[in-house]
Amino acid sequence: MSTPNILMTRIDNRLIHGQVGVTWTNSLGANLVVVANDEVATDPVVQTLMDMVISDGVQTRYFTLQKMIEVIHKAADRQKIFIVCKTPKDVLTLVRGGVPIKFVNIGNMHFVEGKKQIHTTVSVDNRDISAFCELRDLGIRCEIRRVPNETGIDIFKLIK
Repeated sequence: MSTPNILMTRIDNRLIHGQVGVTWTNSLGANLVVVANDEVATDPVVQTLMDMVISDGVQTRYFTLQKMIEVIHKAADRQKIFIVCKTPKDVLTLVRGGVPIKFVNIGNMHFVEGKKQIHTTVSVDNRDISAFCELRDLGIRCEIRRVPNETGIDIFKLIK
């Protein structure tokens, strides 16, 4: 069983949108974007909308977290995979399930009641912080970076 070629894992509560579908995908050289999200995995309308903003020649898959855990090790070497999740807790679920994620890019975590804004596009609550801390303890780097040409910021410099 070979290790899947995961180029990057991104947390973005919007999942696939222009920045992800074109800018990041092209910058990474990804040819497969996998959305790991239980709701979107069963929503063909949302999937169709997301597919509309993906670069030509890039495939998409929409998996539940559990399905992602089950199929990731069957990925072909030629698949250059860009994983997109909604929350740090979802990424942690994948990691605990054996998905070999080494690095997490944090794009957007919108402000909602009960969250604290720590960066222009990132707001967290205690559950998010605890998931990030567990990811860090597992040796996974977590960096806020909206677009590829921006300098990344270690999230732990912003959450104490």
